[in-house]
Amino acid sequence: MTGTTGSVLLGPGDDAAVLAAPDARVVATIDLLVEGRHFAPGAEPRALGHKALAVNLSDLAAIGAAPKWALLAISLPQADDAWLKAFAAGFFALAERFGVDLVGGDTTRAPQRTITVTAMGEVPASVALYRAGARPGDDIWVSGELGGAALGLAHPEIADAAKRLHEPEPRVELGERLRGMANAAIDVSDGLAGDLAHILERSRVGAVIEYSRLPRSAAFKSLKNPDLERDCVLSGGDDYELLFTAAPARRADLEALARELGLPLTRIGTIQPGEARLAVLDAKGEAMRFKPGFDHFA
Repeated sequence: MTGTTGSVLLGPGDDAAVLAAPDARVVATIDLLVEGRHFAPGAEPRALGHKALAVNLSDLAAIGAAPKWALLAISLPQADDAWLKAFAAGFFALAERFGVDLVGGDTTRAPQRTITVTAMGEVPASVALYRAGARPGDDIWVSGELGGAALGLAHPEIADAAKRLHEPEPRVELGERLRGMANAAIDVSDGLAGDLAHILERSRVGAVIEYSRLPRSAAFKSLKNPDLERDCVLSGGDDYELLFTAAPARRADLEALARELGLPLTRIGTIQPGEARLAVLDAKGEAMRFKPGFDHFA
């Protein structure tokens, strides 16, 4: 959907919308966090403030945009100054780190807490990253580690995993540096398998990835639960890493970028021509079964 004015270059279907501006492209995204669905009633408000903005910045990063502005709307069952102060501390600490200005919003009373953030940023014309850009022969890369947030949900006593779940780190700088280097990108919010499927569908290509290559938390080794590990790494949501494709000629550039940023970038597979299907191969080269990504209505 492109709109009627010609200013909407990319509408619903990617991580964020891309709008035309005189000297750049305006990128906009919105995320909704609902108490009891996306966070527990007793969730720590400072961490929740961080996450509410972080998930939106992650969407901007997947487009390659530099974040600029945010709008915040909150519904609360009752006025709670202490909760709001802690929430604001987490929100504004992250906003300050990335130069984001809060430019508006709204509050109202409702039976449960609901948090809606709209974030906007800018990306130079012609270098925005879309899901539809993957090409046969592209390498598939992912940043950081996978499965940590899902592990934190299953085992909240594992501190590092719980932090990944409640205070994700948006890969803003990586997204900006991938401009002109990556062909397609998405953030891993609903699980690697589910989010890679979005790239395959939009790009009309297939993919093969090697399970043994997938970067994952060291905590899985001590748990010795291969089924949980597989489900978290392939299908667990809330990692907010960047998943992207790039031509093989870019391997040295991406390895150098990983060293410069101090952020692991791992090559996990290859884009294939043909039907938009994902094959995950085990150590023997045989296809694995795996769960789809997170379903918001399941």
